[in-house]
Amino acid sequence: MTTATVDLGAIAHNLDVVRGVVSDAEVMGVVKADAYGHGAIRIASALRGQGVKWLGVALPREALDLREAGDTGRILAWLWAPGDEDIERCVATEVDLGVSNSRMLQEVCAGAIATGKKARVQLKVDTGVSRNGCSLSQWPALIVETLEAGPLVEVTGVWSHLANADIPNDRSVHEQRLLFDQACATAEAIGLVIPLRHLANSPAALLCPETHYDLVRVGIALYGVSPVAGNDFGLRPAMALVSTVASVKTVDVGVAVSYGATWTATEETSIALVLGGYADGIPRSASNRAEVFINGRLHPIVGRVAMDQFMVALQGEARAGDEVIIFGAAPTANDFARACETIGYEIVTRIGPRVPRVYVGAP
Repeated sequence: MTTATVDLGAIAHNLDVVRGVVSDAEVMGVVKADAYGHGAIRIASALRGQGVKWLGVALPREALDLREAGDTGRILAWLWAPGDEDIERCVATEVDLGVSNSRMLQEVCAGAIATGKKARVQLKVDTGVSRNGCSLSQWPALIVETLEAGPLVEVTGVWSHLANADIPNDRSVHEQRLLFDQACATAEAIGLVIPLRHLANSPAALLCPETHYDLVRVGIALYGVSPVAGNDFGLRPAMALVSTVASVKTVDVGVAVSYGATWTATEETSIALVLGGYADGIPRSASNRAEVFINGRLHPIVGRVAMDQFMVALQGEARAGDEVIIFGAAPTANDFARACETIGYEIVTRIGPRVPRVYVGAP
């Protein structure tokens, strides 16, 4: 069986690392995408236990899952398509909703009318990522429309998102910060009171103190996957993905392994069959690229990763039942990601639901 062991003590440590850097700014623990694969309900509870006042999710449904699990604290959700049926319930349960345009504002106002409760909104301005977020040209109009909504909405914050904060000293971070300051000044000049400003994500929280404002949104760093190449910031990986050798066989010279015959033995080779495949979140791009840890040394994945299993060319002794560390403290999720030509975010987030999460190290 493939198992994801999640160290809650590591998450508490990583939170302390971030808090030590951001000083007086609040930390929002981002638990979208099932807490980056770590299990949103359990991680949210652990973060609340560490005094985290804000949680962040992408989808309204994710916020409601937390509410249904008993979370009563502040939650921000920021991404939805027109007609999302969960907006009304988010308004009813006091979930803060990110608003980027007039259509989103109208939907939360409709939710306020339906529930009789004031909608809590945080207005998002686009300062350079060009995804959601109100364009600077439309920003004054959105501020005016929000103020005109009067008793239907309570503005709890203004925010934006950075494009290249993971690149040290990238000029765009400074440029986006200036645009954010200008947008806030414009909103205030029109008459909006801004209770909370936030711009920084994980890399900006760790690298760019000028972006901290009142709150930083921290996701991947909480899980111990560094967002900046070449600097681990003292973070500790929270997830270890561990599997088992199911069987070992010897293949002769010239024998191909797995689908497509993408790897062929050039000498007599012991091949270990390992439980876990792309249905469990192990990317197919790991085929013939990544390495795993068995009995104290690294062994290369050979042949194509299949839905439920993959093969390893053994560089030493192993037998059925031996533990296989796919990633964890070493190799890390970032190590595995580099071999797959992706990022550590994707590696941990894509671990599938049939992989059980086992929680250890309660803080």
